[in-house]
Amino acid sequence: MTTTGDEHTEARSGPWWWERRRGAVLDWSLALLSALECSVEGYPFAQDAGIPEAAGVAFGVVAGSTLLWRRRWPIAVVLVSIAISPAQMGLLLTVVGLYTLAASELPRRIIAALAGMSLAGTLVVTLVRAQQDMARGEVELSVGDWFVPFISITASLGVTAPPLLLGLYVGARRRLMESLRERADSLERELQLLAERAEERAEWARSEERTRIAREMHDVVAHRVSLMVVHAAALQAVARKDPEKAVKNAVLVGDMGRQALTELREMLGVLRSGEGAGRRSGASVPLAAVGAAAAAAASRAEDESGEGPCLSELDELIGQSAATGLVVDLSVEGEARAYAPEVEQTAYRVVQEALTNVHKHAAGAKTYVRLAHRASEIAMQVENEPPSESSSASSARLPSGGNGLVGMKERVVGLGGVFVSGPTDAGGFRVSAVIPAS
Repeated sequence: MTTTGDEHTEARSGPWWWERRRGAVLDWSLALLSALECSVEGYPFAQDAGIPEAAGVAFGVVAGSTLLWRRRWPIAVVLVSIAISPAQMGLLLTVVGLYTLAASELPRRIIAALAGMSLAGTLVVTLVRAQQDMARGEVELSVGDWFVPFISITASLGVTAPPLLLGLYVGARRRLMESLRERADSLERELQLLAERAEERAEWARSEERTRIAREMHDVVAHRVSLMVVHAAALQAVARKDPEKAVKNAVLVGDMGRQALTELREMLGVLRSGEGAGRRSGASVPLAAVGAAAAAAASRAEDESGEGPCLSELDELIGQSAATGLVVDLSVEGEARAYAPEVEQTAYRVVQEALTNVHKHAAGAKTYVRLAHRASEIAMQVENEPPSESSSASSARLPSGGNGLVGMKERVVGLGGVFVSGPTDAGGFRVSAVIPAS
C-alpha cells in the first residue's frame, strides 16, 4: 500500500511559503543574482537619466530583489520586470518571472496577457536601443531597413518565448504528477475499502456456515435421539408388565441408536479427513468443508441408499413416532408429484422437527399432519392437541435447545417460503410452512 499523499504532505518543510528548503535557497540565490545584475545596470541608467548613481544602484537592487517573491506573487514580479524594461535592466528578472508565471496555476488568459505585455515591452526597448546604436554609429554595418525590426523581434522572442514555453511544460507536468498522485491515493482508499468489505463478507460467510452446520447436525441427531429417549422411557414403564413390548422397544432403541451412530460416524469421518488434509497443508479446516460434510450427512436417507430424505418417506417417519405410542393422523391433499430435492428435503425436515417437538413438549398428544400439493407450492402443517395430565406426568423429560423452530424457519425462508409457528387456542401447538414448488 502506498502513502503517496502522506509523503507529499510531510514533504512541506520549508520556511514561509516555500514547500522545501532547497526552494527557498534557490529563490534567495536568484534574488541576489538579479539584484546584483540590476544594480550594475542601474549605474548607466542613473547617468543617462541624470540622477545620482547611488540612487540608480539602489533602485536596481530593490527591483532585482523582487524575484524573491516569485512563487508567492508571480504576477507582481512580471509587472516589475515590464516596468523596469525601459531602463534596460532586469533580464534575469524577466526570464525567471515569465517561467514562474507560466508554471503557476493562474488562468491561461492572465498568463497570455502578461506574456504579451512583456513581449511588447521587450520589443519596443530592443527596437529603440537598436535604432539609437545605429544612429550613434556604434554599429557600422551596411544593412537594409529590415535589419532593425528583425533583430528586435528576434531578441524579444528569444527573451520571452523560451521561459514561457518551458514554464508551460513544467506546469503541465506538475499538474499531471499531482493528478496521478491523487488517483493513486484514491485507488489506495478504494482498495482498502474493498478489503474491508471482503473481510466483512468473509465473516458473514463464516457465520452463515456455523449456523448451517448447527442446523444440519441438529436435524441428523435430534429426531432419532428423541425417539430413543421416548422408547427408553416406555421400556422402563413396561419392562415388568409386558416383556414382549419391552423387547420390541429395546429393538427399536437399538436400531435408532445404530442409525444415529452411523450418521454421526459418517459426518465425523468426513470432518476428520478434511482436518487431516488441513494439517498436512499447514492450514485450518475451512468452515465451508465442515458445512458441506454436515449437509452431506444430514441429507442421507433412512436407509443406506445415499439419497436425501423425501416426502415419500413420511409414512415411515410417522410410523416411527406411532411406535412410541403417539397418535399421528396424516392427511394429503392434491396429487403428489416430484419436487426439487431441496424442496422435498426441507418439507421432510419440517415435519420431522415438528414431530420431535411433540415428543419433547407434548408426549402422548394426538397430532395431525397435513400435506397439500398445490399448483405452484407445497404446504404442510403439523398440529398437536394439548397433552393430557397423565401423559405429561409420565413423559420422558427431553432437553430442548430452542434451535428447532429457528432451523425450520431458516430452511423455509432460504427457499423463498413462509413459516409460521405458535400455540393454538385449544392449548396445543401448530407449525405451518409453505414452500414454492420451483
